[in-house]
Amino acid sequence: MSQLDADCLNEIFEYLEDDITSLSSCLLVSRLWCKISVRTLWRSVRNHKTLIACLSNESKEILYKNGIIISNPTSKPPLFNYVAFIKNLSIYKIDNIIKNILTNYQSIITSQSLNHVKFIVAQELYKLLMNQISLKKLNFYSYATIIIPKVTFTCYPEAKNCLKDLSELSCRSDIYPEFFYQLSQICHNIQYLDITFKEIISNGLADLISVQQNLKYLVIQCYGGEDLTEIIPSLTTKFSNLRELVLSFINSDSFEYFKKLQYINFSQLQNLKLSHRHPKVEILIKFLENNGKNLKNFHICCQDNSLNLAIAKFCPNLRKIFTIFKKDELNSLKMIFDSCKYLESIEICCGDEYLNDKEVLEVISKYSPKNFYELKIYYVWAAQSEILPEELEKFFINWKDRVPQKSLSFIITKGPLANVKNENVEIIEKYKKLGIIKKFVY
Repeated sequence: MSQLDADCLNEIFEYLEDDITSLSSCLLVSRLWCKISVRTLWRSVRNHKTLIACLSNESKEILYKNGIIISNPTSKPPLFNYVAFIKNLSIYKIDNIIKNILTNYQSIITSQSLNHVKFIVAQELYKLLMNQISLKKLNFYSYATIIIPKVTFTCYPEAKNCLKDLSELSCRSDIYPEFFYQLSQICHNIQYLDITFKEIISNGLADLISVQQNLKYLVIQCYGGEDLTEIIPSLTTKFSNLRELVLSFINSDSFEYFKKLQYINFSQLQNLKLSHRHPKVEILIKFLENNGKNLKNFHICCQDNSLNLAIAKFCPNLRKIFTIFKKDELNSLKMIFDSCKYLESIEICCGDEYLNDKEVLEVISKYSPKNFYELKIYYVWAAQSEILPEELEKFFINWKDRVPQKSLSFIITKGPLANVKNENVEIIEKYKKLGIIKKFVY
């Protein structure tokens, strides 16, 4: 029975993983609660003092002799081996820990000696981590290669065991090449990969991408005209299991590389998000023709009715969508509702040159599919809501009579000068209390 109790507690604490306050309180309930909850709490590094306490006596002696820590190297060990619980590691956080450790280091005079001391601390910390943990998530997104000296922690002998089960990696393209080369030798089963491309694309990054055998979620962010020539071939040949693709390009020229993707069939692709810029519409339509059938979530900022018509034609299994309709394209919204029978959520722009919010509610009331339950409206810049209070109330009364009856989630976001009538907000709050509206965010 005690084992069953422990299993149940573990399930609960897993659910509370991001609630640090509640997990910290669980430590104080009993020995059993403490023993189980600490594993979830310390999935990520929590504080530098505990991390220092977990260092080996040899490492403590090295720091002690360099005047970096004042406590005696033979001080009492911590209650748990906290390091062994770590599954998620942020290089940026390690850098902050190093800064905290050196806060009281008084003997540094020159920047050269500071860098030397930072290197010593980083070396001992990574030695500890590589020896003790089996990592699942690694975040090397920050520009830590400038903030701290280059410590190629992937070269430690124990790195293979530490990193072999890595499933999530977030990083920049300009990390030192040894990092990517070492990872490409060790990590072949990364499932989530988030890369922010900078002017420098280090050697080895293309190799790391190409050796992945089970990549499911890929996020690519570009903020300039980065040359992705060596990267794109990996995408076109390897990733039949890809489920989510997020492309965030500020420069439209970057989407020239998307041409090679339009003919590829990603048979498992369910989520597609194109932030900021987008490829030429004809290229995007061809991509949807090949991949739209399996899409469940699609997000794009594009003002082109031919794309909306292509969504209705090629994406029948969508659950959630964000796209843009101009004010004369209400029929395209109807077509999407008619074709996408499983649609649950839509986010649209209203006001000015975009759809009229009153007409949107009428279309949703008449044409939205039976699974639909979430409406997100963004009122652009200085838009004014045209819905009268009595019209809004009529919409909610009609919604109440839908079969099957689903509570509505209603999310309103407005531009800096946009306006939504206070009377309408009061009506929404009224129907929230009645249970017709499940969630209202304004």
